[in-house]
Parts: sequence; C-alpha cells; structure tokens
Amino acid sequence: MLLFWIVLIILLAGVLKLAVIGFVFRDEIKASFERDPAATNYLEVLLSYSGLHAIIFHRTSHRLYKWKVPLLPRLLSQISRHITGIEIHPGAEIGKGFFIDHGMGVVIGETSIIGDNVTIFQGVTLGGTGKEKGKRHPTIGNNVVIGTGAKILGNIVIGDNVNIGANAVVIKDVPANSTVVGVPGRIAKKEGKRVAGISLDHTHLPDPLAERLENLQNEIDFIENEIKNWKESFKTGTKAQSGKGTKDEN
Repeated sequence: MLLFWIVLIILLAGVLKLAVIGFVFRDEIKASFERDPAATNYLEVLLSYSGLHAIIFHRTSHRLYKWKVPLLPRLLSQISRHITGIEIHPGAEIGKGFFIDHGMGVVIGETSIIGDNVTIFQGVTLGGTGKEKGKRHPTIGNNVVIGTGAKILGNIVIGDNVNIGANAVVIKDVPANSTVVGVPGRIAKKEGKRVAGISLDHTHLPDPLAERLENLQNEIDFIENEIKNWKESFKTGTKAQSGKGTKDEN
C-alpha cells in the first residue's frame, strides 16, 4: 500500500511539473506546433523537442546569470549542450515564441539579443568576431527566420521580418523586411513592405547577384545582336553601293 502511494505521488508530481512547464513555456510550445508540421501532440513536444529543452535550460540559467550566481549558470548551459546539442550562453537575451528546429550545432553567444517569434534552424551561429569586451554578438529583431547553417557574426543588427537563407554569412546590418543570401550575405529587399506571417522557406530565396548577372548577360546579348544587325546592314549597303557604281560606269 505504501508503494502505491509513493508511485502515485511521483506520478502526480510529474504531471504537475509538466503542467507548470506547459504554462510557463506556452509561447514556445505554441511556436512548435505553428512552425513544425511534424509536431503531432502536446506530450510529444514537451518530452522530445530538443529546442524546447534548450530554452527551458536557458531560461533557468539566464535567471541565475542575472542574479550573478557564480559557476552554476555555465554548468547548466553545458549540461544543456550535452543533452540537446544546442549551446546558448546564459547571458544571451531571448524573447518569447523562440523556436529552434532540430537544433544540433546551434551556438548563441553571450551578448546576443533575440526578439520575439524568431525561428532558427540547425547549425546556426550567432557569434562574435574578436576578443573585444562588451556587446560583440548580433541583435536579432522580431519575426526573423534564420536558415540552416547561417552565420551571423559581430555586433550587428538584423531588422524585423528578415529571412536569412541557408548557409549565408552575415557581417553587416540588415534592414527590416529583407532577405539575405550568399557569402558574404547580400540583401534583397522585399519591396519595403512587411511580410505577412512567418515564412519558413529559407532555401528558395532570391539571389540579387545572380539577378544582376542575368541582367548583365541580357544587356550583352542585346548589344551583340545590335552589332550583328549593324554589320549585316553595312554589308548590304556596301553591296548596293558597289552595284550602283558599276551601272554608272556602263
């Protein structure tokens, strides 16, 4: 009978713990369902999503970091890293609705600031570029999507509603409502308008360099065609002039 009550208390404690986590991290859980079509049920997200686990660890370690508790915040972040494959420094500031898809290899530096409703895919780095003290990591706006393997380096600002393509390397500020692709990152403006919702397509993005090269090739083809037409006209005119001269002599 005693064993029954012990097991029951443990089960109730577990359920209560899950309920508390579900309430405190409701925005992150909601984001998981909204942005991951593989999310099928509430319990699965709570128990098996490494991105959510990393956020839970980070919220705890960040609070301890703010309270200036020594050592423990870094220990928690390292435990989280070994469990989830995601390394978030306790000093990083992260807004609500943050979603890490898959997450393996994600690194977020100490002075990074991340806004609300940001989505990050695996292999993303928010890193510094030197040994300088103070703010040395990126500031990410709201509703930003950062594609697989992208690197955002240095104390730069990424505006709201920005899409960063897979494997892009961003080392300069990015204005709001833009798309960034390539190495180094190149900006393709989205008509200066806010993009409705959050687009998770971080592969099929415009390439401004390729578009410019295509336009340049079109200009070259046009000029070559004009030169060809001019040569043909010149030859025709020369033959006509030569025929006229022959008639005059006769």
